[in-house]
Amino acid sequence: MHRTLRRNLHWVGSALALTGVGFVAQRLSHYAAGADFSRFSATSWLFVCGVCLAYALAGLMLAYGWRNLVGHLGTIISPAAAVGIYGVSQLAKYVPGNVLHLAGRQALGIAAGVPGWTLAKSAVWELALLATAAAGFGLLTLPLLEPACSMALSLGAFVALIGLAAGLARHFIGPRVARAFAWYTAFLGVSGLLFAALLTSVPDTPMDGCVPWLPVCGAYVLAWFSGLVTPGAPAGIGVRELTLLFLLKGLVSEADLTLTVLLARIVTVVGDLFFYVLARFTVARPR
Repeated sequence: MHRTLRRNLHWVGSALALTGVGFVAQRLSHYAAGADFSRFSATSWLFVCGVCLAYALAGLMLAYGWRNLVGHLGTIISPAAAVGIYGVSQLAKYVPGNVLHLAGRQALGIAAGVPGWTLAKSAVWELALLATAAAGFGLLTLPLLEPACSMALSLGAFVALIGLAAGLARHFIGPRVARAFAWYTAFLGVSGLLFAALLTSVPDTPMDGCVPWLPVCGAYVLAWFSGLVTPGAPAGIGVRELTLLFLLKGLVSEADLTLTVLLARIVTVVGDLFFYVLARFTVARPR
């Protein structure tokens, strides 16, 4: 590809990401104005900062999963290039429409020498694998929906489904797809557990630290995926919150749950911003 065209495509992808930065700032301002965080101590805020950093590092799992998909489709790229492309383009998901991060990834990927058709197919593969993994996490919410279902039973069903899906992917499609599925499952699991951790940090929660971590994790993943696949909702804004409020209603007070949901949204936004900084300035950018 002509060097000038590659440079222009790189600028297009970066411009989309910078547009996302503007929407991130607007969204954070909106969240900060919508809740009273005066109950939080300095220690609580330090904990939240740690959760933001953990979420940013979890973004590496998405990049490594995507790298395996691109490799399965015939193009090998370095881990640094994968993080650079994926991390820089991710912020554009906050732009209304919920698709511009894919356009940014397409532009940056082509600029890095990845065929356009490969990039397009990798996005479809990614959505399919995330949907499969999210379905597995849905099994963890069974104790919330049906109290007679034990946590051990739901966990066993989850492990069996995820293991079966990974095995089938490896046998019938290829090891790179199986590895991508493992990375995506790990990302969803970490994200859900971080939400459960936030739930324990909310003051005055009636659960007193006895959070049913696995069902809460499953509920968060289902909410995350519902936002991902909803057309027009930038980064799933609104959709995820409604899903969480439905699944976890009655588990904690509505006020504490609303505060936790809002706090989780701030964590994901700041975490994505940290991931962008990591990709933009720390990781070697693709040429």
